[in-house]
Amino acid sequence: MNKNLWLLALCQGLFLTNNVVFIAINGLVGLQLAPFGWMATLPVMGYVVGGALSTPLVARTQSRWGRKVSFQIGLAVAVVSAALCAWAAFSASFWLLCTATVVAGYYSANGGLYRFAAAELAAPDYREKAVSLVLAGGLLGAVAGPNLASATRTLFPVPFAGAYIALIGVALLSMLCMAAIRFEVQPVVLNAAGQREQGRPLSVLMRQPAFIVAIVGAALGYGVMNLLMAATPLAMQVCGFDFDASALVLEWHVIGMFAPGFVTGHLIKRFGVLPIMGTGVLLNFACVAVALMGVELHHFGIALFFLGVGWNFLFTGSTTLAMTAYRPEEKDRAQAAINFCVYSTLALSAFSSGVLVTTQGWTLLNAGSLVPIVVTGAALIWLALQRRLAARVAPGP
Repeated sequence: MNKNLWLLALCQGLFLTNNVVFIAINGLVGLQLAPFGWMATLPVMGYVVGGALSTPLVARTQSRWGRKVSFQIGLAVAVVSAALCAWAAFSASFWLLCTATVVAGYYSANGGLYRFAAAELAAPDYREKAVSLVLAGGLLGAVAGPNLASATRTLFPVPFAGAYIALIGVALLSMLCMAAIRFEVQPVVLNAAGQREQGRPLSVLMRQPAFIVAIVGAALGYGVMNLLMAATPLAMQVCGFDFDASALVLEWHVIGMFAPGFVTGHLIKRFGVLPIMGTGVLLNFACVAVALMGVELHHFGIALFFLGVGWNFLFTGSTTLAMTAYRPEEKDRAQAAINFCVYSTLALSAFSSGVLVTTQGWTLLNAGSLVPIVVTGAALIWLALQRRLAARVAPGP
């Protein structure tokens, strides 16, 4: 871990602070302002829809101006969008809140690339550990996010307006950290004609088994996590818990998401990427099993903690797996494709969580999440079989 990686890990933590506050309060503010209860999580959905829509634009800015400038633009958007969210809260405008979270999605699309940038700041043999350790910076968000939301929710007469204003300061602090990071200039690969090598088209990348499974693991793993996490504050409110209890559960959930980052890279190096991703799938099953046992505080807490650790194994593993499937000159289009799939799935899960938890209940929501979990497990088994078959037919030395 060099200075640049530590600073990037801090930026990741501040990025997750923003995300956790959004998850903790957007559904509740949406419930207060929405014309209908089932629309409560539309502001949560807006954040990830904005992320999905922004991925092509972010890919172009990354390619044209490099990591640092693109990341700083994203942070500037974070300042503006947090101010718009505060204005929406003060003016009781539901649609302005939704618009502001869509704008904030541009910051999310940038922040989603921090993990890939981490691999470029480390030696090739330490890419897995660099990705894992920078993701572990999200532990800051696990602690700061819920506590920031709790401490600032009554700062003004309008509930949670203070939390949005506090996020402006979080983004400004991240801009200072980003300014101190020195990103290495990536070498330009030339083809036989002396022109910049463009690499394989996305259609070819999308046919590689490893790339397919990396997208499935990242998108569905993140989708299941978001489906249950976004619904948790609403479900706990229905069950009679106050906001502080919800904040505590979310804090332990995000600890589960990022604390394993200190060891996940080591585990991948030792046991391989597919076994670690498979463990993530099993932890998702454990989350659903605990959630279906009851609706006491410890059921919510344990289930969400398992969900967080399962997400860490799946997402870190998917990122590592994806980096084996594309070349350096293909990274912008490949990473944009992965993040587009992730954010599109997140948008669907964010909308579905509000609809299901307010109309069908917490139990059905958890039972329904078993479908993408099973699909992810099946994809991992398929890739393992593909690799075993390829090893058998490969010519000997």
